[in-house]
Amino acid sequence: MIVADDRVPLFISDRVGFGLCAPFTSMGIEKDGEIVAGVLFNCFEGAAVHVTIAGTGWTKEFISAVGKYVYGKLGCERMTITTEQEEVADYAERLGGKREGILRSQFGEDRDAIIVGILKSEWVLK
Repeated sequence: MIVADDRVPLFISDRVGFGLCAPFTSMGIEKDGEIVAGVLFNCFEGAAVHVTIAGTGWTKEFISAVGKYVYGKLGCERMTITTEQEEVADYAERLGGKREGILRSQFGEDRDAIIVGILKSEWVLK
């Protein structure tokens, strides 16, 4: 089930290991009453939004909802995904993204972030 309550940013904050400061929006996946995955949308800059991702159990329905939010509701041309999970970066590439770099120690000492950019024109779940 897709949820957008206060548990989602808490889940993401716990996974990345630091507090999150508003403004942001978020959505997550709930299974058996627990959040198992989440997406935090922050640094909205008109044509682009930065997205921090954590967790497991991604569904096509959820990923499609992320795209509809970013490219439809926000009207962005680009989302920049930040994750330390290799499998999340791989999945983002299958959705049309391109790896654009690494942010060294983004999530703490020796915890690098993988940056994947997905343009609206590249997004495969339209």
